[in-house]
Amino acid sequence: MSAAEAILKLANVESAYGPIKAIRGVSLQVRPGEIATVLGANGAGKTTILKTISGIIDPRKGSVEFRGDNITALDPALIVQRGLSHVPEGREVFPLLSVRDNLLMGAYTRRDRDAVARDVEGVFGYFPILRERAAQQAGLLSGGQQQMLAISRALMAAPELILLDEPSLGLSPKLTKEIFEIVVRINRERGTTVLLVEQNANMALNAADYGYVLENGRIVMEDSCERLREKDDIKEFYLGMKEAGARGERRWKKKKTWR
Repeated sequence: MSAAEAILKLANVESAYGPIKAIRGVSLQVRPGEIATVLGANGAGKTTILKTISGIIDPRKGSVEFRGDNITALDPALIVQRGLSHVPEGREVFPLLSVRDNLLMGAYTRRDRDAVARDVEGVFGYFPILRERAAQQAGLLSGGQQQMLAISRALMAAPELILLDEPSLGLSPKLTKEIFEIVVRINRERGTTVLLVEQNANMALNAADYGYVLENGRIVMEDSCERLREKDDIKEFYLGMKEAGARGERRWKKKKTWR
């Protein structure tokens, strides 16, 4: 992928929590209109990548570009205004506000009131249960409904790119499948680009177009998701397919840091 084609580009990014480096020289690109995914074990640095992109964490090195502009360490509110929304791990809805008010909070940077009203109807079309619960406090929703609300709130900013962090966390397989189907539908119907962080590798690789594998803060593999699904390493360690072969198993057993 050339840099000119990318809507999002990270170049040699390092971020840390105090003395602990969470990501080390991460470079990745996301093309307009695609779903890209970052796979990796707990603690690999996946969430840190998204927080660095959205301005929550300032990187110590490297750069983040969005639509050709350098947004490295820019204020998160300004990043949202540029067309990039972040759906955090754990959903983080406003529990005491109604579902409708949560949605309107997502559109707080916008001044096109008629378009905002249309977008509220649009997200109700994706997630009809939110229409039924529109007047209910968000904290009273189920975990799956809160995830739907968090995605919908991000859409209310009319973003070109959504950062989606662990949407399956704590959800049943049925709800996970439903939410992934809606994410793919949003991508196809609206052209919204998605960068997805997800531990459910099977769901992520089937939904996404291009994938990166993160180990101990470094990108160790990247390819189209179609090709990643066929790699022995991915089959063995992420998809649980024992027929991946002893050769791939022996190779990865030598990597003591792989978890």
